[in-house]
Amino acid sequence: MRPTDSSRTAQRVCPLCEATCGLTLTIEGTTVSGARGDRDDVFSSGFICPKGASFGQLDADPDRLRRPLVREGGRLREADWEEAFAAVAAGLRPLVQEHGPDAVGVVLGNPNVHTMAGQLYPPVLLSTLGTRNLFTASTLDQMPKHVACGLLYGDPFAIPVPDLDRTDHLLLIGANPLESNGSLCTAPDFPGRLKALRRRGGTLTVIDPRRTRTADLADRHVPVRPGTDALLLAALVHVLYEEGLTAPGALAEHVEGIDEVRRAVAEFTPEAAGAACDVPPAEIRAMARELAAAETAAVYGRIGSCTVAHGTLASWLVDVLNVLTGNLDRPGGAMFPLSATARAPRPAGPGRGFRTGRTHSRAGGHPEVKGEYPIAALAEEIDTPGDGRIRAVVAIAANPVLSAPDGHRLDRALGGLDFMVSVDPYLNETSRHAHVVLPPPPPSRSPHFDFAFNALAVRNQVRYNRAPVPTDDGVPGESEILARLVLAVSSRPDVPTGSVDAMVVERVLGKAVSDPLQSVYGRDPGELAGLLSGDDGTERRLDMMLRLGPYGDGFGADPDGLTLDRLLDRPHGIDLGPLEPRVPQVLSTRSGRIELYPQAIADDLPRLRRALRDRPAGLVLVGRRHLRSNNSWMHNVPSLNGGSNRCTLQIHPEDAARLGVTDGALVSVKSDGGEVVAPAELTDTVRAGVVSLPHGWGHDRPETRMSVAAARPGVNSNQLLDGSLLDPLSGTAVLNGVPVQIGPAG
Repeated sequence: MRPTDSSRTAQRVCPLCEATCGLTLTIEGTTVSGARGDRDDVFSSGFICPKGASFGQLDADPDRLRRPLVREGGRLREADWEEAFAAVAAGLRPLVQEHGPDAVGVVLGNPNVHTMAGQLYPPVLLSTLGTRNLFTASTLDQMPKHVACGLLYGDPFAIPVPDLDRTDHLLLIGANPLESNGSLCTAPDFPGRLKALRRRGGTLTVIDPRRTRTADLADRHVPVRPGTDALLLAALVHVLYEEGLTAPGALAEHVEGIDEVRRAVAEFTPEAAGAACDVPPAEIRAMARELAAAETAAVYGRIGSCTVAHGTLASWLVDVLNVLTGNLDRPGGAMFPLSATARAPRPAGPGRGFRTGRTHSRAGGHPEVKGEYPIAALAEEIDTPGDGRIRAVVAIAANPVLSAPDGHRLDRALGGLDFMVSVDPYLNETSRHAHVVLPPPPPSRSPHFDFAFNALAVRNQVRYNRAPVPTDDGVPGESEILARLVLAVSSRPDVPTGSVDAMVVERVLGKAVSDPLQSVYGRDPGELAGLLSGDDGTERRLDMMLRLGPYGDGFGADPDGLTLDRLLDRPHGIDLGPLEPRVPQVLSTRSGRIELYPQAIADDLPRLRRALRDRPAGLVLVGRRHLRSNNSWMHNVPSLNGGSNRCTLQIHPEDAARLGVTDGALVSVKSDGGEVVAPAELTDTVRAGVVSLPHGWGHDRPETRMSVAAARPGVNSNQLLDGSLLDPLSGTAVLNGVPVQIGPAG
């Protein structure tokens, strides 16, 4: 739709993937009629992908729920908001009173990190409920990286990202940023940044069992056997030691455990690992030498190297390579971003460190990691009889029936709950089980600030957008919905929703004025609260975080520092500069140094040594990303549900010929968790011995309201998994490198 005289434009950071591209929306009345890249955005400079271009279509999706749903007589019906929140209180509070707070499980999905409310309010909900039963999408994706960084640096959120714009050599393993737009590395126009690397004479190496679009761009593509990422990385480390190529440089005084790592990788020779990885030893040596010889270099691993049997070891070895080549924490290497809402830098020195297993799940005995249990264990925590079982679930922007292993079992378990609340704009495969569904408004009706992704950005910057379109009268915004949910499960359900934000502000400021290292030390917290600006509690909390942050004004201590008002005056954002070295201040280990060989890693390495001798026969399954998709929640957008975004089983022609499979024919895929049937797509972009199914599909269950997705349902690849295969250090489900049996269907 072309702009008219009555239309207007508004800036909005895209919330549909981790790239956080700036958009310019065209708005006709209250309808988003168009979206284009914001050329003046300080970070994305006008870049846009098909997801961002579909913003208006997703925003106006007719299948989005506009009113709450309440279950009555076994069926969901529309209700008003007061009735819905009353039903939440009536359903949850008696269960907690009778069975205790652990009778409630909280499930947080991926979209929570894409909204302000999803970042600000779930921690308050968890604190109010007092439950230890938290399950998130992290144990289907990134938890191995959190654990590895927690062990190395003392902080699971201290995640170094490749300094894409200044590096001379980039090694990617298990990553396909031309499709994903980047993950745990926030970089608008990731494809353009990789092309710029090549133009300036840099080198790109891609390790992936599929010849992806990213691999097509690379100088070197290594089609590794799925699931052997840690073996290959350990062999690279071995070569660095064997050939005297380790050079940590200025990092050396801040690292302990270098000699221990040398001994730990002694068995992982290129010959031994190469045989298991299907990578020639000479190629392993060449990669290690090129990495060591580069003027600057960065190793970057993502979901393909995380969701495997040795995901945490692979994530650890990525950083070991960056440390040993002297590329951690230096320009052009892997660096630690500093977001505007991060804790202000503190003096270097020993910290509290990081540990896991402070508690264990009731049924499976899984250790807690970062306050969470594996989401693959959710079903057993519900359907295993006995004291302490989960009887109620609060799911916020989560669809684990499709995203977690063994969706059939979880489907049955959710159907047997005493009570369930789902905060979701759709009636999907998970929310269809809820007793109350609370739909947040479309993204155009919500403000936007990236708390999580700014902490992973390849350039320090800060942007904030107020809601481009006001919510309808009587319809709460997402922040109000989650604040009222907090109050509904509390003992004070009738107090104003603003009290939730006021409580958080009081607590944070009270702690800040008691800290001698804070610029507000000794001041009156009430006076500071009175200085906060903003139209509502959410903005006041953002203003507080900005002012206390590393670039903030410290409530007047730095007149040129950052505040919400200053940010509002810059609708295209504020550039805070390139990444800068942060070691040792970023470290929170007990030693105050990078602990390169933590005990938890040492304890798990024998399992990796045994993998040197494993030679699994048959085909193995890997997932894949689609540029037009983001997990299960974008398949209902017509412009995104088509083209290359298809749920097919990719199989190499040689394997297809051996198995009697023809292009387009339906094939059966079987594994420990079950069987699915999908059309075959013969392609040599996937190496022989490997087949690939995308994730997030399987929209064929009854009583959902996602008409576009249901018309092309695809199959749920996670149904092939029974949930028993987990990375022991992180509790992350093994989703890649899974043995499968393939044959013609029927």
